[in-house]
Amino acid sequence: MSISNSIRAQIPTIHPEGYPFIGGFALASLVLFWVWSPFGWIGTALTVWCALFFRDPVRTTPVRDGIVVAPADGRISMIAQVLPPAELGLGDRPLPRISIFMSVFNCHVNRSPVAGRIDRIAYRPGKFINAELDKASEDNERNSLVISTANGRIGVTQIAGLVARRIVTFVREGQTIGAGERFGLIRFGSRLDVYLPEGTAALVGEGQTAIAGETILADFRLSDQGRTYRGS
Repeated sequence: MSISNSIRAQIPTIHPEGYPFIGGFALASLVLFWVWSPFGWIGTALTVWCALFFRDPVRTTPVRDGIVVAPADGRISMIAQVLPPAELGLGDRPLPRISIFMSVFNCHVNRSPVAGRIDRIAYRPGKFINAELDKASEDNERNSLVISTANGRIGVTQIAGLVARRIVTFVREGQTIGAGERFGLIRFGSRLDVYLPEGTAALVGEGQTAIAGETILADFRLSDQGRTYRGS
């Protein structure tokens, strides 16, 4: 492989949703250079950040039945037994929920945690409080998918955050989706919640970094009761 090809291979592609924003930042940078060059360099840095925000790298997803993968890049912020949102139709009993917080520096393309059929897509308007807070799951704007699998139904909820103002979904009800396939994104910082069938043990710990489409959150074939973790 040539040096130029090697360099290009390290540069992730940009999701088409980002082109208008990157173009806007670039145009503003040119104007700022005309006004005062230090402003222009600040605009250039923000343009680079915008391009990184909308990056869409290739991911290698494990495809064995029973595996649940992370739907987003970010930090595992909470693992708890929580009553799922009513619009998901997942019942009135608490379910295991794994929350992933995405900062403005994470890749924001969201991927399906499992392979299955999208039974429901439910959008609910709401507030824009800090997505790291537990009450954001109830109060913030959100968009949810319910995916039916051979191991039960999985709920995945995109939650807008303090900065996020737009949730984008690429899929439709009735569609079949594979694990790790792109289904949407949230612009500029937010969170994803994954609701697992009752009794499912998490294979990740709070504070762990997740990679969308690659990190295994749970495995329905395992009979253990989860794992413990420590920081160092």
